[in-house]
Amino acid sequence: MPYFVYRVLPFAQLEPLGSHASFKEASSQAKAIRAEGGAGQIKVMFADDAMQAEDLLCQIRTPGPAGDE
Repeated sequence: MPYFVYRVLPFAQLEPLGSHASFKEASSQAKAIRAEGGAGQIKVMFADDAMQAEDLLCQIRTPGPAGDE
């Protein structure tokens, strides 16, 4: 499964930036884009295809326990 790199903008707007076979390549691209700055968050997602990656990025996650809870 490939790693997908996305820019996540407000209102769940997703901008695909690339896909890579290894996490190392995807992480390097994400770090380079973050260093350039710009709007939105840069996320790396591991998924079967781009559709699944976008679905996972749009899901609302509940925070887990913090600290010693």
